[in-house]
Amino acid sequence: MNLITSRNPIQMQAWLESLRPKTLPLGIAPIITGSALAYWSGAFTLSIALLALLTAAALQILSNLANDYGDAVKGSDTEQRLGPLRGIQKGIISLAEMKVALKITIFICCLFGLTLIIVAGRTPKDIIGFLILGVIAITAAITYTVGKKPYGYLGLGDISVLIFFGWLSVIGTYYLHTNYFNLMTLLPATACGLLSVAVLNVNNMRDIDNDIKAGKNTLAVRLGAKGARQYHAALILIAIFCLILFSLLYLHHWTGWLFLLAIPMLLNHIKKIIHDTTAEGMKPLLENMVKAALLTNILFSIGLILN
Repeated sequence: MNLITSRNPIQMQAWLESLRPKTLPLGIAPIITGSALAYWSGAFTLSIALLALLTAAALQILSNLANDYGDAVKGSDTEQRLGPLRGIQKGIISLAEMKVALKITIFICCLFGLTLIIVAGRTPKDIIGFLILGVIAITAAITYTVGKKPYGYLGLGDISVLIFFGWLSVIGTYYLHTNYFNLMTLLPATACGLLSVAVLNVNNMRDIDNDIKAGKNTLAVRLGAKGARQYHAALILIAIFCLILFSLLYLHHWTGWLFLLAIPMLLNHIKKIIHDTTAEGMKPLLENMVKAALLTNILFSIGLILN
């Protein structure tokens, strides 16, 4: 069976394409932000941060593999799709092999997640709560495109990304470090989540024509090309506003404003999104949005640490 461990260079490349390592910043950015908030609050633990990063990366990979599997089963990934062709599309990876890879990745997610809960859990209530959240996160990663009614096909992917890549990841990481919930973390968590939603939106704008044909009703499909671009600009501007408001309320040193260095990149990205109305033009802007989101979160986190 040609699993990830195959020595065939073509097969290994196909698996690498399905793993999509370039998307990993989406998973690790909220962990960095949540850990930086904890450090700023005086309650940072390195082992918790590292285990949270590993768990988030594993969940991101699980989501990527499940997305490939689900889209392949439903026929959404075709040769007309503008995004890069994956292993299943090329016929290099079979559906049965992808199922095995999914099971292995689920096991890895559980292994990292359970270890994180054991290390960070302080009370039975916390342990049970994070176990439930872990199961929900794994289920959400799979059912985005897999199942009879995947929520990614119903236009619910955006709210899911906001919840899991923003609120739960940032606030959950902060709680694992500090063992308490602080309302002020909601602002950076929302900003982080909205920037991740913007990444998804670029991806959906790129694939809008193919998704319409496949019956994949993403929010971009529902809004239409013009509406999706206006929505995209709003996501980024609201994210910037959340970080500015947090800095005004809680940070009292100039280093708390380091994230402003990323704003020209974000605004330039919005300008390109608004003016380039072609699906082909979205291809380079997808990677650009990932980099912009990661840069914003890193600069904000550095500012917190220096404060």
